[in-house]
Amino acid sequence: MVPVRQLGETERGAVERLLDTDPYGAAQVAERVAARGLAWWRADGRVFGYGSRRHVEALCWLGGHLTPVHAGPTAVAAFAERLAAEDRTCSSIVGRSDAVLGLWERLSDHWGPARDVRPHQPLLMADAVPDLSVDKAVRVVRTEETDLLFPAAVAMYTEEVGVSPMLDDGGVGYRRRVADLVRARRAYARVVDGEVIFKAELAVVTKHTAQIQGVWVAPDWRGKGLAAPALAAVMRDALRRVAPTVSLYVNDYNEPARRAYDRCGFRPVGEFATVLF
Repeated sequence: MVPVRQLGETERGAVERLLDTDPYGAAQVAERVAARGLAWWRADGRVFGYGSRRHVEALCWLGGHLTPVHAGPTAVAAFAERLAAEDRTCSSIVGRSDAVLGLWERLSDHWGPARDVRPHQPLLMADAVPDLSVDKAVRVVRTEETDLLFPAAVAMYTEEVGVSPMLDDGGVGYRRRVADLVRARRAYARVVDGEVIFKAELAVVTKHTAQIQGVWVAPDWRGKGLAAPALAAVMRDALRRVAPTVSLYVNDYNEPARRAYDRCGFRPVGEFATVLF
């Protein structure tokens, strides 16, 4: 079996070229590599490579999440063998479904049990503003509105992930993440009478795409046709100001969200899977 090795800054060019071949599936890793590089002392994770020293065939990012990139069955087996020697430190495995589920099949005895496995999450992209009415009340959240946004962000996270982000450290780390997105002008909301009724973020931004996450409508406003026009407003700003495409992934069973994404012109570019711990 070809050995797996941790990659360093000298191999950054090869890593970036491989990431470019999967602009939507590898976006989360690409953003981190672009921001921090591969030097262990300044990166917020490690990148393992599979392949010869002259040709990196597949990658696996290990940080807060574990994300495989371009990992076929032999690479998955090699990554799993390497990772099984370590205690689990990540909160999830997320990425292209075949690689994620292959890793989990091999790591479950070592890292299990999982809190949830979501095997079918359509990965979608769009490169144009949809031909529908844009909600003009949706806007970029201002820095001084972080405290206004935060309760909605907690509600979204708790509903989507199944646990509150307030549990581990009282929400300090999650509040920092929300504040970072607001400062970067990557958080959007519609506010009515001092309450956030819609929110979304550009959680990942690369030269290829802005990945939308955290799409949420307040419970009392659901079923009123708010989501698609609000998301269209996010798409319009992101495509004009941030990246040439927008992308996202969604749980296959979330029919209301999938209908809204269809209305907004998103089209499939693969399938993700997520294993949550």
